[in-house]
Amino acid sequence: MIDSQIAFLGPEGTFTHEAASKITNNLISYCSIPAVMESIESGKHLKGIVPIENSIEGSVGITLDSLVHNFNLMISGEIILPINHHLLANPNTTFSEITDVYSHQQALAQCQKFISENNLNAHYALSTASAAKNILNIDNAGAIGTSKAAELYGLNKIKSNIQDNDNNQTRFVILSKKDHEITGNDKTSIAFSIFEDYPGQLHEILGIFAKKTINLTKIESRPSKERLGKYIFFVDFLGHRNNDDIKEILNDIKDKVPFLKILGSYPSN
Repeated sequence: MIDSQIAFLGPEGTFTHEAASKITNNLISYCSIPAVMESIESGKHLKGIVPIENSIEGSVGITLDSLVHNFNLMISGEIILPINHHLLANPNTTFSEITDVYSHQQALAQCQKFISENNLNAHYALSTASAAKNILNIDNAGAIGTSKAAELYGLNKIKSNIQDNDNNQTRFVILSKKDHEITGNDKTSIAFSIFEDYPGQLHEILGIFAKKTINLTKIESRPSKERLGKYIFFVDFLGHRNNDDIKEILNDIKDKVPFLKILGSYPSN
């Protein structure tokens, strides 16, 4: 029997939890991205939410690799979440009393200026959520975390938006066994490889999009995991895979490459 809960990369109180909460509060957390995907592919849940790209840190490799190599799932939606870090503390703790701060290594790195200017001692935690939970029993401590974590653990936001870069955003994808129907404002994600002995092949493939005046929103490569120097290319572009012009493009690409996988079409944010 399929559970109506939506799976997400936990624990509760993380940015993924915050993103997932924008859709529903009927959620269940999993400890890893592959575990979320497995819960959908096995039929336990209809949908799951995982991070795929951050504007500062780049793409989430395990999400891309898992979609290509390990699971037959489709992207059916995306959520763009501004990443705002907050200094959290116990209700009876003031800012002047805080000497140590705990968080995930990425959060600490993204708030380095604030940490340095306030002479705080930084400590790594497994996640922003676990850091928030752990400081409940630590004197003179704060955690860098989310508004959702403050809400869950009864903490105060002592300082808000302490990140070094205000343009920090993370893109999350909604995964299911089917992608989204055509809305008229869509995006499609694909992955493909190229023949190694075919000079200019990537240029030729990208030229197919140019001829059809289809806008690419993202292109990157990742190791294929087969051997050094062999890559998988990931491309996001505007349009739905069931649009006639997109069908023609995908058919043209399929005829020119050894591997092509459509990762899904979904509304573009």
